[in-house]
Amino acid sequence: MVSALAADQSVTSIVGLARRPPDWHPPKTTWQAVDITTGDLTAQLEGADAVVHLAWLFQPTRDPITTWRNNVLGAIRVFEAVARAGVPALVYASSVGAYSSAPKDRPVTEDWPTHGWPGASYGREKAYLERVLDVLERDHPGIRVVRMRPGFIFKREASVGQRRLFGGPFIPQRLVRPNLIPIVPDTPGLRFQVVHSADIGEAFRLAVTRPVSGAFNIAADPVIEPSVLAEMLGAKLVPVSGWALRSTVAAAWHLRLVPASPGLVDLVLRMPIMDIGRARSELGWEPRHTSVEAMLDLFEGLRHPEGMNTPPLAPHTGGPARLGELRTGIGGRP
Repeated sequence: MVSALAADQSVTSIVGLARRPPDWHPPKTTWQAVDITTGDLTAQLEGADAVVHLAWLFQPTRDPITTWRNNVLGAIRVFEAVARAGVPALVYASSVGAYSSAPKDRPVTEDWPTHGWPGASYGREKAYLERVLDVLERDHPGIRVVRMRPGFIFKREASVGQRRLFGGPFIPQRLVRPNLIPIVPDTPGLRFQVVHSADIGEAFRLAVTRPVSGAFNIAADPVIEPSVLAEMLGAKLVPVSGWALRSTVAAAWHLRLVPASPGLVDLVLRMPIMDIGRARSELGWEPRHTSVEAMLDLFEGLRHPEGMNTPPLAPHTGGPARLGELRTGIGGRP
């Protein structure tokens, strides 16, 4: 998103607020160190034409109080600071995970209920913030609020960070390649949507610079399902029930082999397929990458780690031999 905004001639300056400022310096961009749970956000936001809220902790899944404090209470502090500072536009990174469960035989539009899946912290937190934004819009009608609801976001440079967040230190990332993964679970409900990071960045640029408001579903075609994954990986489809898939992840999570909680499996199996017609017609957005290309970018990044000069994406963040990841308790501490 920062790169997309920096390339826009109508954007004159970008101020990035981060708990750990990166060693990455795109054009027009300056960084300020601030923690959204404790920092003076109003002073940072005064004079801004728009605020884009992206900050989110996926881990630690074993400590939902920590993620709630950052993701929900921190976001509320950002929204309140936007109102106090008189910022005219707020663009918020919501998610397909905010939506209530839905059958996957037809896509849903942005008016589908957003109550999340209560069994996963991610779904609870995203859904709660949807209600907070409802109140913000009611109490501050002069603020243009945009809720971006993307599917899974992938790019090559983010693959190392995503492996740390969801796969954990025991995933042999260089083996994630075609013909080395023998099977793909053919699980009912295992259908999800993907978008490339460059395309979601462009969607955010449009949301910042165009006079739009409301929610926008963001995803690329085709929908990723087991048969698509099997074709990409040269693997065989093996029928696996949702219960068996969840039980496998639950066992690995309880044994501290992976940081991804079994609630995330429930969330993925229940989240809807989104209709992206509004993003095309009102936002003017069109993805340049297919979902398959985004997935292949992810796999390539796992095989050949590069990352970026930002703390979450840097290949060395986990430390030598991934010892830093092990010290977190595999989802036990941020």
